[in-house]
Amino acid sequence: MFNTKLPTINELPTSRQLLRSTVIAIGVAAALLTTVVMPSEYAIDPTGVGRVLGLTQMGELKETLAEEAAADAAAQSAAATPAAPPTPVQQAPQLQVAAAPAAETAAEPKPALKSDEIKVTLKPGEASEIKLKMLKNATVSYEWSTAGGPVNHDTHGEPYNGAKGYFHSYSKGLQVKGDKGEFTAIFDGTHGWFWRNRSKSDVTITLKAEGQYLSMKRVI
Repeated sequence: MFNTKLPTINELPTSRQLLRSTVIAIGVAAALLTTVVMPSEYAIDPTGVGRVLGLTQMGELKETLAEEAAADAAAQSAAATPAAPPTPVQQAPQLQVAAAPAAETAAEPKPALKSDEIKVTLKPGEASEIKLKMLKNATVSYEWSTAGGPVNHDTHGEPYNGAKGYFHSYSKGLQVKGDKGEFTAIFDGTHGWFWRNRSKSDVTITLKAEGQYLSMKRVI
């Protein structure tokens, strides 16, 4: 069995020393909260140290992802709410009755191949949308890239006279500098690209499109 020597009264810390240690601990905690936690978690950087260390950018990215996730959830909820899809199915017999006009439409020549190139410059926080008027089963190939920073994007289509809030998404992404691919319209309507600049500087987007579309227009 070991005997432990108990500290004497003189060896114990005084009230002043305990108070000083407590004040120092509070000060260190406040400094860490201001320079590390707030910039990295909430993009709040009152001292500027967080941006120097790269923590503020981390917080801004977290805020951007949270905002985009909320926006995507709202869009998906709005798209899921209308009960529009069952209605066209119920009207299918009417389409079969009009089989002859439909055959005539199918026999019509497809739109001639078009190609366009357009540039759009977005300020911080600004959004833009380019839409193509397309007929069902028409195909378009595209490629776009950014200069100045990444953007959030959504490539989607909306049918003519469709239910409010309904759209079909072909592809989407957060904080990307470009995208390329091809899509085929699943209905008559407008199909195209939506971008939003979440960076702190201007971003220029160059879009090239080629395919069977009727026209191209910037709607936002």
